[in-house]
Amino acid sequence: MTAPAVEHVIRAPRAVIDGEVRPAAIGLAGGMIRVVAELDSHLGGAAETVLGTDVVVLPGLVDTHVHIDDPGTDWEGFDSATAAALAGGISTVVDMPLDCDPVTTTVAALEVKRSAAHGVCHVDTGFWGGIVPDNLESFGELAGAGVLGFKCFLSESGNADFPPLDPDQLRAAMAVVAELDSVLLVHAESERVLSDYPAPAGRSYGDFLRSRPDAAERDAVRIVLDAVADTGARAHIVHVSSAEVLPMIAEAKAAGLLVTAETCPHYLTFAAEAIPDGATVFAACPPIRGGDNRDLLWAALADGTLDMVVSDHSPCAPRHKDLAGGDFGRAFGGISSLQIALPALWTQARRLGFEIRDVCRWMAQAPAELAGLTDRGVIAEGKRADFCVFDPDAAWVVRGAELRHRHPVTPYEGHSLTGAVRHMWRAGRVAGPDSRGDLLVAGLRESA
Repeated sequence: MTAPAVEHVIRAPRAVIDGEVRPAAIGLAGGMIRVVAELDSHLGGAAETVLGTDVVVLPGLVDTHVHIDDPGTDWEGFDSATAAALAGGISTVVDMPLDCDPVTTTVAALEVKRSAAHGVCHVDTGFWGGIVPDNLESFGELAGAGVLGFKCFLSESGNADFPPLDPDQLRAAMAVVAELDSVLLVHAESERVLSDYPAPAGRSYGDFLRSRPDAAERDAVRIVLDAVADTGARAHIVHVSSAEVLPMIAEAKAAGLLVTAETCPHYLTFAAEAIPDGATVFAACPPIRGGDNRDLLWAALADGTLDMVVSDHSPCAPRHKDLAGGDFGRAFGGISSLQIALPALWTQARRLGFEIRDVCRWMAQAPAELAGLTDRGVIAEGKRADFCVFDPDAAWVVRGAELRHRHPVTPYEGHSLTGAVRHMWRAGRVAGPDSRGDLLVAGLRESA
């Protein structure tokens, strides 16, 4: 059989293909992978890039949980966020519908957001639509406008323009999501539980942790799973922090319910016992819990209860973190980690005996499947030629001021990490600082 015509060949002694690391010649044309062959295969005399044994070729990562907060805030922007993503090995992001003005709960607001993103994104960028009580009768219009799915909260979001759904409203929303054959991402902390606990106040991290107990996640996940069972909708639990919900998710999957779940690098890296009082840079909702809890999250990744790892890049301007006062009641709950999610995860995964192929499944394949982006997430014939050339042994120290996020505030400041992105490829070409991505519309692409 004659090999397909290719324009360029990447010869990689190590590439993650079919769930294993092996040598490969990857033939590219028209921004797509046309052939994956043995390392020394002759592929028509096309131009070549020959890589060394010190790097591994990964599929471009897909981060489906990114708060870009644009337009309407100075917290982050499409330019800075997507530049950070590219530097961090990520070739596709999906933006969350809140912490921007207007919030993405109408088609008009979606068009405002697309206008802000047009021409400035360095990676492919898609959008989730928001579901709030006021648009329960109309959010389906967003599906027709090209959002990749939907997001809602079961507790206060921190933005008065994006209020939570109650359990009955969630069930009604899921019934529509099922009809649309879409997916609903749920911030699973229960308002009815949180309302029984004192609001966070003061410098004590222990008090902050007690203000958002495991019970809030347990109750919310039960609400979600009951709604999935009632409606047949597909649901995704975002940023799981409490290991107490893992048996519930595992049981639901075993029963055939259409549910997936994610966690984030900060829940897999840090532990409550080591967070100093006043260290509001660690404030996140749901919160970073104890070391034993963290170990159980890793075990859930190993057994498939948790499907993926995404950044939940949730930045704000430094003034909103109350860095000087250290009051957790005044600090915005969110962690910036878009550029460092890959090395942060790899540093811990490697120490625990996981392999780089596991990271690719958690950070590329599974998020692409969640968002319905079937043309990416793995290195295979017919997929997008998006690659991350990764040095798994490089050691470096995080300095927030050197990252491409708009603001330098990060709990990883000063931490030693292992693994560095050496090059990125997008659509079959090396992607430099001037690279421009596409805006994703229900799995299709339009020029950005």
